[in-house]
Amino acid sequence: MSAIARYRLLSTILKNNRRLYSEIAANPPRAPIISASSVVNDHQPPQHPSSSGTEKKSWGFLKYSLVAALTGGVATAGYATYAYTLDEVDEKTKALRASAKYTVDDDASALDKFQALLYSTGMTVPSKLVELYLDLRRMTEEHVRGFTEPTSDKLLPDLHPMEQHVFTLVLDLNETLIYSDWKRDRGWRTFKRPGVDAFLEHLAQFYEIIVYSDQLNMYVDPVVDRLDPKQCIRFRLSRGATRYQDGKHYRDLSKLNRDPAKILYVSGHALESNLQPENGVPIKPWKLEADDTALLDLLPFLEYVARHRPADIRPVLASYQGCDISKEFIERSKDHQRRMQEQKQHGRLWRH
Repeated sequence: MSAIARYRLLSTILKNNRRLYSEIAANPPRAPIISASSVVNDHQPPQHPSSSGTEKKSWGFLKYSLVAALTGGVATAGYATYAYTLDEVDEKTKALRASAKYTVDDDASALDKFQALLYSTGMTVPSKLVELYLDLRRMTEEHVRGFTEPTSDKLLPDLHPMEQHVFTLVLDLNETLIYSDWKRDRGWRTFKRPGVDAFLEHLAQFYEIIVYSDQLNMYVDPVVDRLDPKQCIRFRLSRGATRYQDGKHYRDLSKLNRDPAKILYVSGHALESNLQPENGVPIKPWKLEADDTALLDLLPFLEYVARHRPADIRPVLASYQGCDISKEFIERSKDHQRRMQEQKQHGRLWRH
């Protein structure tokens, strides 16, 4: 091929290539659009194993261990509180609390000293927990005792030396000396039992008279003020002087600071409201009966006791158990008089 022909062929090819390149530049090819997330998902870098899962497992194990330990401690404390007194728990845990202070002699080996240090360190937490339990229980029982125990072990002042022979007559208030009644049209009203004035005034000559009620003193004081204008009643004891147990307030005669052999407790509920039923003198509860004479009927027996002063009143009261004391005392008095009359007549016969 001649040079002229080759030159023309090459020029034609170059022109065609320029036209193709210009078309591509004017109309570039449209590639599909790929989101960044897709690119990331498609080309994720290799990940190294994370320690977060192990940390979560460790924290969960620790959490459940703490809950289990707390539950066990609470259960143990609850059982100890239910089954043992404070003094018993104190006695049983002395060895445990002493183990936190475990030591060895100075001439012991280094290994023994190290073991003693480890042992005392390990027992420190349990011993501190036991001491905390004892302190909390002691504080709680003292707080509860303020509501359940009488305010003092000596509710009354010492008896005068000149009155050591005098018997103490403890009187219940409601349904024994008075009766409180409520009605819609008039509200509360308090009524005196028939014969209560004569009863108090007469026995004040022989007895130290005490009123012992389970009502609050804000109720007892104004009622006794109106009931006893002549001040035959020496002392008044209200709810703060009672012992609370089994959901009820009991009179505790052992806290009166008086000889229990010389205490009589007169009440319409003498056997149920008193922790010393052997000192009880039951009387019919009064509920507004107009013809009631129970207080006056009891006067002969109480006067007889005060005049003859038995060494211990409790066996005397035990001999009346299950009987109406007022009626039984009259029958025994008549029988005694009858025997005395027979003895006198018998003596006269012998003299003749």
